[in-house]
Amino acid sequence: MQFVDTNIFLRHLTGDDPLKAQACFALFKKAQQNQIQLTTSESVIAEIVYILSAKTLYNLAREQIRARLDPLLSLPGLKLPYRQTYLRALELYVSHSIDFEDALSCAHMERETLNEIYSYDRDFDKIQTIKRLEP
Repeated sequence: MQFVDTNIFLRHLTGDDPLKAQACFALFKKAQQNQIQLTTSESVIAEIVYILSAKTLYNLAREQIRARLDPLLSLPGLKLPYRQTYLRALELYVSHSIDFEDALSCAHMERETLNEIYSYDRDFDKIQTIKRLEP
C-alpha cells in the first residue's frame, strides 16, 4: 500500500500540468481496477477541498469539488478507514454551505451518534440534528 499526497489528487483533478495529470490519471486508473492499494488521510482530503475552493487558486464551487472528489474517494483501490464519513462530509459541505472542516466534524458526530458539540462556531446551527453548546 502506498500513501497519496494532496498534490497527486490536485494534478489529476485540475489537469493544470498535463504530463503530471496523465501520470496521476494512470495511477488512479490502477486503483480503480484494484491493481494497486492506495491510502490517504483526512488532512489530505481537507487540504484538497481547501485548495480547490480557494478564490486565489482554483475557486471551484462546492458542487464541482464534490463532483470531482467523490469518484476518487470511492475507488476500490483507495483504502480509507472512514470513507463513508468523508463522503457524508462532502454532502454536508455542499448542502449546508459550511466549512469542510465543520462538515467533517458533523459527519464524525453522526458516525458516533453524537448530537451535541461545544463550539462558538454558528455554522453548526445550520445542521438540524446537531445542538451547539457554548461553555
